[in-house]
Amino acid sequence: MADLLELRDQIDEIDQEIIRLFEDRMEVSRQVADFKIRTGKPVFDKERELAKLKKVRELAHTPFNATGTEELFQQIMSMSRKLQYQLLTEHGMEEEKNYTMVEELPKEQARVVFQGVEGAYSHAAMNAFFGRGVESFHVQTWKNAMDAIASGSADYAVLPIENSTAGIVAEIYDLLVDYDLYIVGEQIIRCEHALLGLPEASMEDIQVVYSHPQALMQCKTFLEEHPQWDTREMGNTAVAARKIKEDHDVSKGAIASKPAAEFYGLKVLKDNIYYNQYNSTRFIIVSRRQVYVSNAGKISVCFELPHKSGTLYNMLSHFIYNGLSMTKIESRPIPGRNWEYRFFVDFEGNLEDSAVKNALRGIRQEASHVRVFGNY
Repeated sequence: MADLLELRDQIDEIDQEIIRLFEDRMEVSRQVADFKIRTGKPVFDKERELAKLKKVRELAHTPFNATGTEELFQQIMSMSRKLQYQLLTEHGMEEEKNYTMVEELPKEQARVVFQGVEGAYSHAAMNAFFGRGVESFHVQTWKNAMDAIASGSADYAVLPIENSTAGIVAEIYDLLVDYDLYIVGEQIIRCEHALLGLPEASMEDIQVVYSHPQALMQCKTFLEEHPQWDTREMGNTAVAARKIKEDHDVSKGAIASKPAAEFYGLKVLKDNIYYNQYNSTRFIIVSRRQVYVSNAGKISVCFELPHKSGTLYNMLSHFIYNGLSMTKIESRPIPGRNWEYRFFVDFEGNLEDSAVKNALRGIRQEASHVRVFGNY
């Protein structure tokens, strides 16, 4: 019986032969790419690949080897396609990206819409991104904000898409799919919750505290130190601050931001009462214009996949193979199509980068549906 070292030597010899054959196959794939460049034929031929996988399974001698052979050739064909996508890009066969590069976003005389009221974190995000002097108005819902952009009554909308502790805002992802609008920027705001009261109030006066339920939860530790206080839920932290102002009752306090205190003329009774010092919300800036700034470094896309084994891996491999770093991936069910999902991915890159062009080309050809939401 051969010992372990002899077996390993045999494996090394086989592996060398596999590498030689793999490189031979990639060279033929390069010639296939040259033919497709000349003739305009698409890289991905789904029916050809399915037939090939069926054939290689039949060549294997055991059920285990049949499954392994199919997986092996799926990866070989996937790498072959990636080589061909790369060669298409190198030969200037670029897909139309439909985006216009600009040096900076046109902000002068822009009109901005945000959900909530003045003093809300979305209001703070708008001021941070556009400056305090920007012309703005607020609406009741996120859908109202998207409608304002779509109708042309606003140039930009400021929408929350993710909180570092509470997770994604799922409705925003769904709205991005429903509307033909684009992400052109982002702004991260730290959620620095504070206890607010009337200018003449003190901590000893407080009996009732109003805020958004999420803010009440995030400040649970602080509130537990004052069990005598009654807590009341409001639809928005800034709405809670406005209520304190309007009610003019020293026994009422609100958990909201310091900008809300400034806007409504309230006093900060206790600062930094949130339990997570890294609690932040990421806001996206949405526009009708399909533009991106020249130094943009993040891209948001979504794609749809059939409910089949390996489909998600095949899509994500385009980011991995091209050296692109994904910063986020989320999934949402596709309405009316059981067990099929729409995936949202953020990754680092610029639409002018060759690696990005290669990855997007592969995803467009192999996914059921693809949409680039923006480069910002």
